[in-house]
Amino acid sequence: ISGIFHWPFDECLFVTETQDNPQGDPNLQLWDLKTGSCLKALYQKKVQGWCPSWSDDEKIAVRSVNNELHFFENNDFNTIANKLHLQKVSEFVLSPGSQPSKVAVYVPGSKGAPSFVRLYQYPNFAGPTSALANKSFFKADRVNLLWNKKATAVLVTASTEVDKTGASYYGEQTLHYLATNGETSLVQLQKNGPIYDVAWSPSSTEFCVVYGFMPAKATVYNLKCDPVFDFGTGPRNAVYYSPQGHILILAGFGNLRGQMEVWDVKKWKQVSKPQAPDSTHFAWCPDGEHVVTSTCAPRLRVSNGYKIWHYTGTVLYKQDIPAGTELWETVWQPFPDGTFPERPVKYQAAPSELGSTEAKPAQAYRPPALRNKPVTASSKLHEEEPPQNMRPGAAGDKQLSKTALKNQKKREAKKAAKQEMNPDVPEPQSNPSQANSTPTEPSSGDPETDKKIKNVKKVKNVGY
Repeated sequence: ISGIFHWPFDECLFVTETQDNPQGDPNLQLWDLKTGSCLKALYQKKVQGWCPSWSDDEKIAVRSVNNELHFFENNDFNTIANKLHLQKVSEFVLSPGSQPSKVAVYVPGSKGAPSFVRLYQYPNFAGPTSALANKSFFKADRVNLLWNKKATAVLVTASTEVDKTGASYYGEQTLHYLATNGETSLVQLQKNGPIYDVAWSPSSTEFCVVYGFMPAKATVYNLKCDPVFDFGTGPRNAVYYSPQGHILILAGFGNLRGQMEVWDVKKWKQVSKPQAPDSTHFAWCPDGEHVVTSTCAPRLRVSNGYKIWHYTGTVLYKQDIPAGTELWETVWQPFPDGTFPERPVKYQAAPSELGSTEAKPAQAYRPPALRNKPVTASSKLHEEEPPQNMRPGAAGDKQLSKTALKNQKKREAKKAAKQEMNPDVPEPQSNPSQANSTPTEPSSGDPETDKKIKNVKKVKNVGY
């Protein structure tokens, strides 16, 4: 197994230069962990993109050098097996899985030219048509490249440091899709705002995006980049698929309260809604039944500890770190893929002496001037949007035909227009018992007199 040794500083790499050695000593060393021998010593002066990368079977390694990607085979770093030349190439990511390996490369735009991402299959780099897919775009100061598990497609999150529209302090993000069959697309997000997290399903047939100004939306898309299911809005900024892909967890960590939403992906049904405040780390157990949340240093140096949960929302084990000590990391024991088969999703909470921490519905903040007044739509800070299957007219509710829905919209529009023209006139009460009854007029005892009074009222109402 090949390993990487580098200086324990993330911000800089040092090269010692002297008069006798103007080039300096190599500052990047590759070691064989089995034999303990140094395979290669290299010079690396760039801080960004310096780390070499291996394929899963470790038969191919790649390293960025100036405007080229150097490929090595079987950990022979004395011979460059292949080169991919791209002017100003900045980022690259090797595909997961078995051979043939593929690589996604990013070249930032300059002088008005757009940035672009290309997919290649090793070692087919020669010729203008060698790229499997190519996607160009603007508004990209940096990108994040994410392969799916089957290495058939890549999601590209492009970010800018500054949002020129002034809508966001944190810049602007867009999401792009590239497939090895040549298909590309811009993922159309349904709410403006930043992209917090993107995750591929282990099945590689869909992906989930958490995006938009808070409360954030979460949507699952298929390989055509069409929405499959909309989770509505909520306090979340992260998404985690179970290793088997049958359960999805939406969570709000960091500056949020740690609320988690556990969903059955096949039925699109919510399983539980636990809460893990002050969590800095989350991870699925390989069995797809349990998760761990932990509070670690240096992000938080107080109340360090971890909890092991069942996905139905119960805490099975809790460990608090003694005062004066710090917890730095929690990691599940790894297992090969396929060790744990998918099990049916349970909806009843797993038994536990520690119980559950079901998130309680929080009361929205109301300014002092509105606290003694009835809640109205205008007093809400934002409108919560329920999940797709919990909205009016969703599956399970009475479905209206297109004609009935059209007539209903006309009635609502007519009613709104009438109310706008006569704002002081109260809306008629919809009492079923009085719907077909006729209001009674006071009688004078003489039918002829009553008839004359009625005619006078009619004339008065029409404006004469």
